[in-house]
Amino acid sequence: MIYAGILAGGTGTRMGNVPMPKQFLLLNEKPIIVHTVEKFILNSSFNKIIIATPKEWLNHTQDILKKFGLDLPNITVIVGGNDRNQTIMSIVNYIESNFNLNNEDIIVTHDAVRPFLTHRIIQENINNALEFGSVDTVVEAVDTIVESEDNNFISSIPRRDFMYQGQTPQSFNIMKLKELYNALTESEKEVLTDACKIFAIKGERVKLVRGENFNIKITTPFDLNVANAIIKGSLDK
Repeated sequence: MIYAGILAGGTGTRMGNVPMPKQFLLLNEKPIIVHTVEKFILNSSFNKIIIATPKEWLNHTQDILKKFGLDLPNITVIVGGNDRNQTIMSIVNYIESNFNLNNEDIIVTHDAVRPFLTHRIIQENINNALEFGSVDTVVEAVDTIVESEDNNFISSIPRRDFMYQGQTPQSFNIMKLKELYNALTESEKEVLTDACKIFAIKGERVKLVRGENFNIKITTPFDLNVANAIIKGSLDK
């Protein structure tokens, strides 16, 4: 089976003085999360779409889905974890508890606040996850990447033509993801920035899928302004 895991567990601290987490803010008169979920509904490959949200916003999420006609049988809202990877594992645990998990099952995980992903990106994630077992969506780095281990002086400057910026979706064979996550030490878990690093730490290959520059993550007021400009530009065409 093919599952979608929508990660809506953030509280939006970088968005500033707003009354709710960023995934519920309006983008062209609809909450950001609604735009995102709609993209997954349009792909008929998914057997189940699971949205993980903070416990105190679970009912609000369900109410929003109902308001916009997205309270569908194949969509479920659950409580996420304390961080990104715990939220993903909450979704994995839900799947394992409610369905017959097998070696071919995959999950396409995506940030609720990346509403501009395309059908191509979703489908290439599905196809490559089925073939390779782990997938990261990326775009080529435009700027030079500078590394500083002490936050004061340059440690290294990697070759830009080897560098990519990570986006989502990130997609995985579920049983392999669970196996590798459970094999992590506590110190390894502390340095995780995203789920693909689980595979990288354990020496597993992760297939790259090309994203889009407009597949932005809305985390700040500036991002929200950019997102509204993208929406307006698409509507004006």
